[in-house]
Amino acid sequence: MAAEKMALAKAINESLRRALESDPKVLIMGEDVGKLGGVFRVTDGLQKDFGESRVIDTPLAESGIVGTAIGLALRGYRPVVEIQFDGFVFPAYDQIVTQLAKMHARSLGKVKLPVVVRIPYGGGIGAVEHHSESPEALFAHVAGLKIVSPSNASDAYWMMQQAIQSDDPVIFFEPKRRYWDKDEVATEAIPGPLHRARVVREGTDLTLAAYGPMVKLCREVADAAAEEGRDLEVLDLRSVSPIDFDSLQSSVEKTRRLVVVHEAPVFFGSGAEIAARITERCFYHLEAPVLRVGGYHAPYPPARLEEEYLPGLDRVLDAVDRALAY
Repeated sequence: MAAEKMALAKAINESLRRALESDPKVLIMGEDVGKLGGVFRVTDGLQKDFGESRVIDTPLAESGIVGTAIGLALRGYRPVVEIQFDGFVFPAYDQIVTQLAKMHARSLGKVKLPVVVRIPYGGGIGAVEHHSESPEALFAHVAGLKIVSPSNASDAYWMMQQAIQSDDPVIFFEPKRRYWDKDEVATEAIPGPLHRARVVREGTDLTLAAYGPMVKLCREVADAAAEEGRDLEVLDLRSVSPIDFDSLQSSVEKTRRLVVVHEAPVFFGSGAEIAARITERCFYHLEAPVLRVGGYHAPYPPARLEEEYLPGLDRVLDAVDRALAY
C-alpha cells in the first residue's frame, strides 16, 4: 500500500481536507484558521479551497467558538473548532463541561453532539505564558467527553478522521512540539479503533506508557536502556479517555513493571488513574510499584526553564532504574 511521508501538522491538514471533501456538514472554526491558516499552519489552504462558509475565521472568543459549534451540531453539522493554544481553552471550559459533555445524557440519548475541539498542547517550543499547558486530565475527569492525543503523523491523520466521524464530542490534543516530526502515512489504510493503545516497541523488562509528545521520548529512553542490556516495552496509549486498560494490563503482566510518562503535572495527573487501575488489576503480577514521571506541581515556567520542568531522558531513566531495583 502506497504511503507518503509527511509531518504531523501536514497529516492533520490532509485529514481535515479529506473530511471537508467527504461531508458538506463538516465545518472548521477558530481564530485565524482561515486566511492565515492557523498559527502553526495546520489549516493552511483550506479556506481558499473550501470557502469562508466552511472554514470560518472567528472572533477572539473561545466561549463563543465552542458555543456556536454546539448550536451548529444541534442542527446537524459536524464542526471542528480550534483553540489556538492550550492555555486559551479555559474561557470555553464552561461550554465544554456543562453543555457539550452533558447534552447527550441530558436528552436521554436523543441529542448527539459531534464536535471536535482541537487543542495544540504541551511545551518544548519556547513559548510564552499560557502557551505550553497540558490540561488533558481536567477534561478526562468529565464524563461525556472523549480525549485523544496522537504521537505521530499516521495516527494524527486517522484519529482526526475518526474523531470527526464520532457522534460524541472529542477533545483532540495535538502535541505541538511534534508538529514537524515526519512519518509514513497510508491515507487508504484501514485504521484500528480510535481508543486502542498500541505497542510501538516490544520488551520484557518494564513497560513505558505514554501518549502524545512523550511517546517519542519513551522510545529514546528504551534505546538508551538497551545499551545497558535492558529490554523496555513502549506502549502508546493514544487515548486518555477512555484508556485502553486491557492493553496496559496485558503489557504489565508480561513485563511486571510500569512507568507512566506525561508532560502534565504528576499530581492528580492521568498517570495517577493509570497507576491505581493497574495496581488493582495487576497486583499479583507487579514486582515494583507503578511509577510516574511528569511535570512538577507548579505553574509552567518561562521558556528558558522549561527543560528543567519537562520530563527528559535522565528523569525517565531514573524512574526505570528505581523500578528495576525492586
